[in-house]
Amino acid sequence: MFTRLEPGGVADHSADAWVLALPNGLASGWVEAIRAEFSEAVIVDLSADYRFDNAWAYGLPERFRDRLRQARNIANPGCYATGSQLGLLPLKDSLVSAPVIYGVSGYSGAGKTPTPRNDPERLRDNLIPYALSGHMHEKEISHQLDTPVRFLPHVAAFFRGISLTLAFELDHATTPGRLFSLFQQAYGGEPLVEVIEEIPEVRAVQGTPAAHVGGFTLDERNPSRGSLVVVLDNLLKGAASQALQNLNLALGLDEYAGIN
Repeated sequence: MFTRLEPGGVADHSADAWVLALPNGLASGWVEAIRAEFSEAVIVDLSADYRFDNAWAYGLPERFRDRLRQARNIANPGCYATGSQLGLLPLKDSLVSAPVIYGVSGYSGAGKTPTPRNDPERLRDNLIPYALSGHMHEKEISHQLDTPVRFLPHVAAFFRGISLTLAFELDHATTPGRLFSLFQQAYGGEPLVEVIEEIPEVRAVQGTPAAHVGGFTLDERNPSRGSLVVVLDNLLKGAASQALQNLNLALGLDEYAGIN
């Protein structure tokens, strides 16, 4: 059943869990209304409103699974931020400079309000860069990793999916094989993160809850400088299926129920 609900009508809809999918800046009124009536309900917010609030659990299960179990307030990560963090977490303690993240998203990530970034005709045979400094996800990634990053987002003509190419410099020389082993060790027990040797492609993850990490490459002139690629579906691992992961953890259910 669908109903047009406003915060003042929350009391008429008892629920164990609430998922807020609102424009940035609008969540607080709903959170206050829900908490006033249902103090133990789980709230998962898909906006950016609480991603910088330490009172809220940050919903990246691969990093914060223990905190998410039994959490009541969960800030779902951004789509670009999810992929970027999965690509940088195993490296974050060895970084010596700000990584550069070149992101390309399908136009579903540009929202439904008409703009050039979600206009298929404008995007035909085209690639549109935007927000090349200070993007919300740049701030989010930097905040969560406690290290500065440079993020360069683009939107392309396909509908769903994200490809992120990450360039980084480490405090030591390494090899592609060692990077591959490092990421396998980090994500070997994670059903929704697949580490591969070849460069991952968006089409492999479209319509799935998985993220693929691979394409480990080192600069022959300086083997402390490297790059890798992360792909995911911005509507699933970047939003809906990750929200369901978080709900399952918070409610004490099988983490992957309803996802696979």
